[in-house]
Amino acid sequence: MKLDFDKLQGLVPTVVQDFASGEVLMLGYMNPAALKATLATGEVTFYSRSRQKLWKKGEQSGHRLRLRELRIDCDADTLLVRVDALGPGVCHQGYRSCFYRRLESTGTAAITEQRTFDPNQVYERSKQA
Repeated sequence: MKLDFDKLQGLVPTVVQDFASGEVLMLGYMNPAALKATLATGEVTFYSRSRQKLWKKGEQSGHRLRLRELRIDCDADTLLVRVDALGPGVCHQGYRSCFYRRLESTGTAAITEQRTFDPNQVYERSKQA
């Protein structure tokens, strides 16, 4: 099956879901090279829009995503990556999921989860290595 990488200038949105619990962990983007690397290694690789390069989830934190299943939506322009999350969380803010806030009707955001790791310790350690 051919994915439609043309709608977003060479990228497809990639929803990451915990294989066991069904919890949505994050959203990233893949280009063809990231998809190829993910399939070849079994570890989820994304395309970083801000850094303009491939990055394997966990290359700094060690909190990797092991591929369990890859699904394609009906329009072939979005991926669902079902994973085993290896580590206490995927969010660079220290939460298990990047979706740790609930938008209230007042327009404010309420934090709904507890931090699972200290991002300052994790990312400072990776800078020193």
